[in-house]
Amino acid sequence: MLGLKLPTDPRWVNLAEMDLAEILTDHAYCEQKAATSCISLIQQYPEKIDMVREIAPIVTEEWGHFRLVLAEMDKRNLKLGQQRKDEYVNALRKFQKKDGSWEDRLVEKLLVFALIEARSCERFRLLSLHIADDDLKEFYHKFMVSEAGHYRMFIDLAKRYGGEERVKVRWQEYLEKEAEILNEMTLRGDRMH
Repeated sequence: MLGLKLPTDPRWVNLAEMDLAEILTDHAYCEQKAATSCISLIQQYPEKIDMVREIAPIVTEEWGHFRLVLAEMDKRNLKLGQQRKDEYVNALRKFQKKDGSWEDRLVEKLLVFALIEARSCERFRLLSLHIADDDLKEFYHKFMVSEAGHYRMFIDLAKRYGGEERVKVRWQEYLEKEAEILNEMTLRGDRMH
């Protein structure tokens, strides 16, 4: 369904569970950044009222996810650490086309958001299946389902504003680039991406 060209290395789950405080901290900040990114889209494109209406509930949902991760950390007596630079997202943003019309740039942003959600969905699935902690398996299954819906929404919005065929071609370019990015990155268990 997601079409990702490079599956996550299966060792990632083992690395992630070595220090739950680190992966949960990174997860919390990913949710917070997702909420603020959606707010930013609304602020930049208020005339796209149908998009605003679709994204507005996602802001609330992502912020709720941030709070759920914090609650999970509290339950485990873990402390929220410092936010770190997201090399994965920054690499995707470098690939993003900055020229073209206002709407072209919107489509690029929507595709980046879709790809981040797709990779998050894939990683949450791995955690839901393979992490040793049964409570975290259930916890991450819920996030997986949510991210799949967000991925689909962002792809559908990109097609609405960029056209089916154009988005199909550009999405494949993003998938290829994302595989290259992951191939060049060091596998780390303290990052969601």
